[in-house]
Amino acid sequence: MTLLILIIVLALIFDYINGFHDAANAIATVVATKVLTPFQAVVWAAFFNFLAYWVFGFGVADTVAKTAHTMEINLVVILAGVIAAICWNLLTWWLGIPSSSSHTLIGGFAGAAVAHAIAVHGFSGYVGEDGATHYWYEIVSWYKAGKDGGMPSGVLIIIAFIVLAPLLGVIASYLISIWLLNASRKSIGPKIFTVALMIATIWFVYVQMVSYEEIVEHGKPRFDSHFWSVVFDSHNIKWFLVAFIILTVSAFCLIFSSLNLHQADAALKKMQLLSSAAFSLGHGGNDSQKVMGIIAAAVAVYINTNPGVHMDAWLDVVLPNDDAGIKGVMPSWIPLACYSAIAAGTLSGGWKIVKTMGSKITKVSSFEGVAAETAGALTLYFTEHLKIPVSTTHTITGSIIGVGLTKRVSAVRWGVTVSLIWAWILTIPISAILAGLVYFILSVFM
Repeated sequence: MTLLILIIVLALIFDYINGFHDAANAIATVVATKVLTPFQAVVWAAFFNFLAYWVFGFGVADTVAKTAHTMEINLVVILAGVIAAICWNLLTWWLGIPSSSSHTLIGGFAGAAVAHAIAVHGFSGYVGEDGATHYWYEIVSWYKAGKDGGMPSGVLIIIAFIVLAPLLGVIASYLISIWLLNASRKSIGPKIFTVALMIATIWFVYVQMVSYEEIVEHGKPRFDSHFWSVVFDSHNIKWFLVAFIILTVSAFCLIFSSLNLHQADAALKKMQLLSSAAFSLGHGGNDSQKVMGIIAAAVAVYINTNPGVHMDAWLDVVLPNDDAGIKGVMPSWIPLACYSAIAAGTLSGGWKIVKTMGSKITKVSSFEGVAAETAGALTLYFTEHLKIPVSTTHTITGSIIGVGLTKRVSAVRWGVTVSLIWAWILTIPISAILAGLVYFILSVFM
C-alpha cells in the first residue's frame, strides 16, 4: 500500500510539473500579443484548466491506463514510468523545449513495462495463462481495433498522432485564418459561407447530443432536472462548447468587414480571451486525464498483485471493459486532485517555453492568436471525444505554424520548428529507455 500511495503522490507531482511545463501552450499567444500580462495569463489559464473537471469524461484516462497489460506488470513498473516522465519533463522545461508531457508519460509507462517483461521472461517466448505463446514486446497494448468500427486505440495510434495532431492544427488554423481574411472583405460570398457554416454547426451538434434517457441508461444524471442533466452531461457540454466557439467566430466574421482597423483589433483581442480559455479547457481535460489513467492503472495492478485485498472506498477504482460489459468507477477525489494539480502548475508559469511558443516559431498578432488557439481547442475537443491522448504542445505548435503559412512560407522559422519536431520524435523512445533503466535500478532495491 505504501508503494501505491507513493505512485499516486508522484503522479500528482507530475501533473503539477505538466501544468507549468505546458502553461505556454495556452498562454503564449495572449502574452505575445499583450492581451494579458504574464500573471493575468497564467491565472486565466489555470482557472479554465480546473474548470475542465466539470466538462470532460474519462475516455483518455482509460486509454492511458491500458497502455500496458495491467495483469502482467507490478507497481515498480508504474513507479519507474512516472519517475522517468518527471525527469524528462524537468529537463526539457529547463532547456526551454516544448516537448510533450503526454508522450513522456506514455513512453515511460511503456518502456518500464517492456523492461519488466524482459527481466521476467527474457527475449524468448513464454506460455501465458491463455495457453498461447507470448513475447516480451506484447506486454504493451500496441494496437486494438475499435469496437463496432470505432476509433482504434493503442500506443501506435498515439505515436501516429505525433504527426496527425500538429497536422490537424496546421490545417484547422490555416483554414480559419483564410476564413477570417476573406470575412474582412466587403463581399457577400464569405457571409453566405459563414451563415451556411453556422447552420451546419447547429445541425451537427444537435445530432451529437445525448438524450436524458441515454444518460440514465449509461449512468446517474448529474441533476434531478432533465434539462440541466442534458445540458451539463460531459458528452453534451463538449459539443455545446464546440458550437459556442464556432458560432462566436462566425458572428465576428459577419461584422468583420464593417469594422475599422482599431475596432477589428479590439474585437480580436476580446476574442483571444475566448480562444485561449477554450484551449486551456482542452489542455486541462486532455492532460489531467492521463494522470488519472496512471493512478487507475496503479490501483488495478495493486489489486492484481494482492488477490483478495479489500480496497477502501477512496481507492475503489475499476477500469472499464467494454468486452465484459464492466463500467469504469473512479472516486471523485482523483479527477479533482488531478485538475487541481495541473491548475496549480499552470499558475506557476513556465516562461522559458512561453518565449519559444510565443515568438520564436512565427510573429503572432491577435488575428493569428485567435486562429491558432481556436484551431488548437477544436482539435483537442475532437481527439478527446475519440479518447486519443494527443499532445497539447504538438497541437498548438501546429496551429501557430498554420497561421504563419497564411502570410508566406518564410514567415515560419523552420530552423526552430525542425528542432521542436526532433524533440517530439525523441520524447517517447528516450522516456522509454530512461524508464527501463529506472526500472532495473529500482528492481535491485524492491
